[in-house]
Amino acid sequence: MSSISTIFRFSAGLALVTVLAGCEATRFISYPPQVRGNRVEAERLAELVPGTSTRGDVTALLGSPTMKATFDDNTWLYVSEVTRPQIASTQNVLEQQVVSVTFDAKGLVKSVQTKTEADAVPVSVVSRATKAPGTEATFMQQLLGNIGRFGPGLGGGTPASSGNY
Repeated sequence: MSSISTIFRFSAGLALVTVLAGCEATRFISYPPQVRGNRVEAERLAELVPGTSTRGDVTALLGSPTMKATFDDNTWLYVSEVTRPQIASTQNVLEQQVVSVTFDAKGLVKSVQTKTEADAVPVSVVSRATKAPGTEATFMQQLLGNIGRFGPGLGGGTPASSGNY
């Protein structure tokens, strides 16, 4: 009877240690947050004054923009996100931010706007595909289609080998 009691105590102790180790392992294995992109701090944004700050001032305070607006060179965008890697999963996004700085024709700051994930608009992806013109070749046609097409005298190779200068 005592051997069964000893085995039970050992098993219970082993199970308890395993559970406690599992709780600490998730904290031990987790990664620190990572900043991606050009994160802009609120203190720096407060230093920009619309109507008086110039492009040079913005570059000195915030650095180069992540990108300029597609159809407007007078709008600079600073895009950033804070993520945390997860084991066997995609990046966990903790925070997203887009700062938009718009300039007038003289190069002075016109407006500064900050957008977060709460301002995002959901986009639905269309599942249809656009067909490309031409024939649809099978795998075997693609694999064997060029056999015999290239060689000396058939327009392939270098200009010196084919006689074309």
